[in-house]
Amino acid sequence: MITRVLAGLIGLAVLVPSLLFGGVVAVDLLVGLVLILCLDEYANMAFPDDRWPSTAWLVLTGGGVFAGAVYLDPRWLGLVALAATMATLMWVVFRPGPELARAADRTGRYLVGALWVGGFFAALPMLRRLDHGLVWVFMVLAIAWLGDTGGYFAGRALGRHKLYPLVSPKKTWEGLAGGIALTVAGVFVIRAVALPELSVVEAVLLGVVLGCVATVGDLSESMLKRSYDVKDSGWLMPGHGGLLDRVDSVLFVGPLLYAFAVLVKGA
Repeated sequence: MITRVLAGLIGLAVLVPSLLFGGVVAVDLLVGLVLILCLDEYANMAFPDDRWPSTAWLVLTGGGVFAGAVYLDPRWLGLVALAATMATLMWVVFRPGPELARAADRTGRYLVGALWVGGFFAALPMLRRLDHGLVWVFMVLAIAWLGDTGGYFAGRALGRHKLYPLVSPKKTWEGLAGGIALTVAGVFVIRAVALPELSVVEAVLLGVVLGCVATVGDLSESMLKRSYDVKDSGWLMPGHGGLLDRVDSVLFVGPLLYAFAVLVKGA
């Protein structure tokens, strides 16, 4: 527990000043660095016997999808994703692995890494470029991490009914409720401090819906870890199971909050 808290505080000590004082460029660089580290963790899970070539390929394709989403006209995004998919198929054709029967599995693993990690991460720099961009970024982090924190403590104190034991044996319905409650409270704090244009109904809906989505993001990464037969995604954040474990909820919350900000609030 102490290790978990210390690792989290060190992460916040790096993250918060960068977001507050670094501007758009700092967010791009920080998220880009985290993206590379997470792709390396993913490669270590999905391709333990072929880690470094797989990391290089995932950084190339996942980084390409990320850069296309952030820096190109949105009309090009579909073409970028198509190019990443086509290139990955070509990569596996020439490097199918020792068992040809598993080539399709290898292709799927590469595409999950490139499109899930590379593509979903792009939401944070895209949010930063909107009106009130810094507030939207902080809201993503607050929803993801308050939900995790509330779920952890509520689950430990009150947890009785398992949420999805096949994928995550420790998660409970009580923990989910506690996480959503803390998430809603966090959204209301952000609304009061920096985003008064959010209505009460919108704040509640964002807290509840995105709190649930954050849990699905966590479950998705847990499912992949079990599928790949690993316990932790990496070693970079002791007590947290790896960096990818820390941002799995962010990867799901970010794109949906971006859609809300653009389509509903016209940011």
